Amino acid sequence: MAEGDKEDIDNAVKAARHAFDHGPWPRFSGAQRRRIMLKFADIIEEHLEELAVLEALDAGKLHSWAKAVDIPAVAENVRYFAGAADKIHGEVLKMSREMQAYTLREPIGVVGHIVPWNFPTFIFFMKVSPTLAAGCTMVVKPAEQTPLTALYCAHLAKLAGIPDGVLNVVPGFGPTAGAAIASHMDIDKVSFTGSTDVGRLVMQAAATSNLKPVSLELGGKSPLLIFDDADVNTAADTALLGNLFNKGEICVASSRVYVQEGIYDEFEKKLVEKAKAWVVGDPFDPAVNQGPQINKKQFDRILSYIESGKKEGATVLTGGKTVGQKGYYIEPTIFTNVKEDMLIAKDEIFGPVMVLMKFKTVQEAIKSANNTRYGLAAGIITNDLNTANTVSRSIRAGIMWVNCYLAFDNDCPYGGYKMSGFGRDCGLDSLHKYLHVKSVVTPIHNSPWL
Repeated sequence: MAEGDKEDIDNAVKAARHAFDHGPWPRFSGAQRRRIMLKFADIIEEHLEELAVLEALDAGKLHSWAKAVDIPAVAENVRYFAGAADKIHGEVLKMSREMQAYTLREPIGVVGHIVPWNFPTFIFFMKVSPTLAAGCTMVVKPAEQTPLTALYCAHLAKLAGIPDGVLNVVPGFGPTAGAAIASHMDIDKVSFTGSTDVGRLVMQAAATSNLKPVSLELGGKSPLLIFDDADVNTAADTALLGNLFNKGEICVASSRVYVQEGIYDEFEKKLVEKAKAWVVGDPFDPAVNQGPQINKKQFDRILSYIESGKKEGATVLTGGKTVGQKGYYIEPTIFTNVKEDMLIAKDEIFGPVMVLMKFKTVQEAIKSANNTRYGLAAGIITNDLNTANTVSRSIRAGIMWVNCYLAFDNDCPYGGYKMSGFGRDCGLDSLHKYLHVKSVVTPIHNSPWL
């Protein structure tokens, strides 16, 4: 795999700038962009198997899930924003004096995207699709761990008829290629998904270069609150999937589970039973629930947190060990007797590790849920509408799931509060990130009304 550096980023930005300033893509009508994007979505579906295999090989994701869910969802994401491409419009304004005014939404220009390794294809398109619909051009740096699907999708974009220079993919490392994007004087906006620490660096580089706007989707330590009236079996399934989905390598993982004391013991027993039945192994085996962690660095990081939890006095209910002699496989791990000042309760581990805690009252649950520097997602399981309404309005998080979890949709904006970042992916809020608002004002004379 070629390693792109600052010079490669410069060349990609030049291509993107030329395509924006002189090429057809921003000058196409929205309907023309829509037609090409719909063709792009069809071509993605035609190459579903290749993309699913690349996703499993690159990231250790379940091949069956990538084929059945991730790649079809990507095609639908492109179609969603294709449908928005010809519906970009401003407003007619009611001025207070003899002026006529309206707003335009114009493409922001050249966009730099920095994509993480946990959902390499889906997050690639969460960024690329609205950028295309807006009429922008872009440079995309996939994570160095997972560059394959991004490069393949750039090839498919060309087959779909997206003009040269519109979508440029440069594989490389964060401190070189990523830093070059964040600090580039000819990039008009940066969108980054990744860790909070790196998000700070991206924001600093954007500020000290050309003050380009930034959108950041960063870390999380998401709470799931389970109340006494919940169905214990369903709640255990929701908690387990919310935490272990994608090997726990997901920023909205329900890694802090709070259970009301009336059902705590029953829930704990059921959760452990289900975790022990969770199958860890080859991601190409359709019977497997969880593949390997992304690489040795992440594998060792997760194991270090498990050891930290033990040393700080938490109890391992199940798991805590590696699986097999080869590969980066870790058992689903559940801690109890956890205090909120322990590292396993505060830090984003990004692996199959859950902390299980007990609460008495609604207000206690809300306080515990908000006791974090993050604010990406949260979940509530209850049959009481008043409880659901109170809690969903009290927790400071960008998305709240009530009696469900991981319920993403193309039309549902997604992003963080606090140190989980700002800006939204999905929905029309995402499209608007890549559009400037321009006001146009002209005088009117002798009009019978204002």
